[in-house]
Parts: sequence; C-alpha cells; structure tokens
Amino acid sequence: MTPLGSIAGAVLSATPWRLDRRLEVDTRRAALSRISGAVSAMVVVGILLLLTGRNAFWILWQALDSILGSQRGIEGVALRAIPILMTALGVALSLRMKVWNIGSDGQFLMGGLAAVGVGIHMNGPGWLVLIVMAVAGTLAGAAWILVPALARAYLDVNEIITTLLLNFVAFQLVVWASLGFWRDRESAVIRSTERVPVILEKIPGAESVTIALFVPVIIAAALWWVFRSTTIGYEVDTIGGNPRAAGFAGIAVRRRIMVVMLFTGAIAGLGGMLQLSAPGAQAMNAGFSAQFGLSGFIVAALAGASFWGVMGGGVCIAAMFYAGVLLQTKGLSVYIIFASYGVILTGIALGEIAARYRLARRDTEETGTGSDAVAADHASEGAGS
Repeated sequence: MTPLGSIAGAVLSATPWRLDRRLEVDTRRAALSRISGAVSAMVVVGILLLLTGRNAFWILWQALDSILGSQRGIEGVALRAIPILMTALGVALSLRMKVWNIGSDGQFLMGGLAAVGVGIHMNGPGWLVLIVMAVAGTLAGAAWILVPALARAYLDVNEIITTLLLNFVAFQLVVWASLGFWRDRESAVIRSTERVPVILEKIPGAESVTIALFVPVIIAAALWWVFRSTTIGYEVDTIGGNPRAAGFAGIAVRRRIMVVMLFTGAIAGLGGMLQLSAPGAQAMNAGFSAQFGLSGFIVAALAGASFWGVMGGGVCIAAMFYAGVLLQTKGLSVYIIFASYGVILTGIALGEIAARYRLARRDTEETGTGSDAVAADHASEGAGS
C-alpha cells in the first residue's frame, strides 16, 4: 500500500462513523432531503451573488414578486408547467422500470405535429376536433418510441441512444413542416405551420390557462394508483429492480417493457397536443419545444420517479424559468441565471443522493480491527524496507 493509501486507511479506520446505504428510502425523507439540498444551494447562490456585488435579497424578492405578485405571474408559471409535467410524467413512468427515455422531446414534438395535421385539415365542431387532435397526438407520441421500444425489449438495444437520436429527426420534421408542406403562407415574418383554429376551454376566472392544467394532475393520480394498488404496477417495479428475477417469477418482461415505453411516448405526445391548443401557441415552429423534454427528464430524475414529486418539481422548475425571464428584463445577465439554475439543480441532486445513505457509528470491534489492519500494513512495509 502506498503512503497516501496508508494514511487514508488510517483516517477511515479511526473515525467512529461510516456511511451505510439504505435498503429502502422513505418518501418523506427523500422529499425533505431534496428540499434541504435546494435551500442549501440557494444559500450558496446568495453568497456568490453577494460576493460579486449583487443584492441577493433584492433578486429573490423580485423573483417571488414576479411569480406570486399577480395573476399573470401565477398563470405564466402554470403555462410553462403543463408541458414540463407531461414530459416528466412520461419519463418517470419509464424510470420505474429503469428505462431511460431521453427522447421525450421528440415524442412531444411529434404529438404536436400530428395534432397540427388534424387541426388544420379537419372540419367539424371544435370539441370534436380537439378530441381527434388529442388522440392523434397521443398515438403519434407512442408511435415515435415504437422502434426504440422494440429494440430494447427484443434486441436489448440501449434505449438511451435510440430515443436521443430520434429527437433530432423529430426537430427536423417540425422545421420541414413549418417551412414547407404546412407553412403558413399568410405570415411573411414568422416561419411556422398554419394556425390551428381551435383551443381548449379556459379555466373559469383565468386569462390564459386552459383545462389542460388538469391533465397532468389526473395522469399523476392514475399512475400513483396503478403503482400503489395494482399487479401491473408491482410487476413494473419488480422488473426495474431485477429483470431476470422478474422473468423467473413468470412476469412477461418484454411485454411490460413495450407497454411502459409506449405509454411513456403517449403521455409526451399528448403533452405536445396540449401545448399546441394553448392560447397564443396554436402553431408549430423550430422553437415549439423550448427544451420541455430535457426539463421533464431533469425533473423526473431528480424526483426519483415519484409521480407526486414530479408534480412539485415541475412547478418549481417552471417557476424558476418564468422568474428568470423576468429577471433578464431587470438587467440580470442570462449567464448568472443559468449558473444559478445549475447550482440549485445540483443541490437537489446531492440531496437526492444523500437520502440514500445514513451515518452509522462503527462498532468498537470494527474500529479496532481496522486500526490493527493499518498497523499491520505499516509493519509489513517497514519489514520490506
């Protein structure tokens, strides 16, 4: 053993504490740990801002005031939360089976594109057009993940690569549609598809938020119930824990992988349709996604695939984005805002990791054994020299 290794071994053996990994992580403990990580990260951001001569308390007050100080702020957060929550719920579902769907952005785009096709070509009552748009968006999202699902289930091909690459294909298809076959010929400035003439009903009393806000809540509740009370949820969690053991137990692993991945794409595709049917959207262009899929993946990963954790995390991320846009108008650099996002997300991630471990006091015999082993190692090195 090298001198540095001997010193490290002596330090670790001498300390009365050790880190033990928890076999199960309590949901409340995990949530508190993530919140503690976020608060700690915000304190770090505040200190860094103060050291650079900026008033961290003023920035925090402006951010909170922009969100909670008016109905417009609250609705702005809600509008940004809907697409993030839809992609995050889809990713969280796949993560329960340890399937990493990096392609929710592409599924979101294809759901919106299919909804555009229906909306600009179908004639009929508005409610019927919206229903068909929702069905088309849901099926398009599921279809876009079909090939990666088949490859993962039957050929054991890594889904990270296949789903990620399809994001770029979906983006190019949207660009093609907005510049080519579905281009809005009446617009000479903005290159986008034709506008869909129907939108969802607004929530009573709201200026811009539609009933789409209830969709992720309903989906989260349904998924929570499935994994809490049904055999299917138990089987999916079992496959996520150990696919081979699940197969030996008689669970149809390949079929479950296919179903879960298709549902993942379907939820993201429906999210694209909901975004398209929001007031002021109603058309697609190169900026339609606004990285909602990436944000949803981050939210799902940090929430530990907890569906209610996703709901809380998605709203927080949406609030950060909305406040960041307004802070830019007050002179705060976009680079500082992105750096603050990064620190806060890192704090949440560290909190999520910390929830998996606990400090445990070493036994007296264990500490003595470790010290004896280090002493013996030093003795053998001395004899060798």
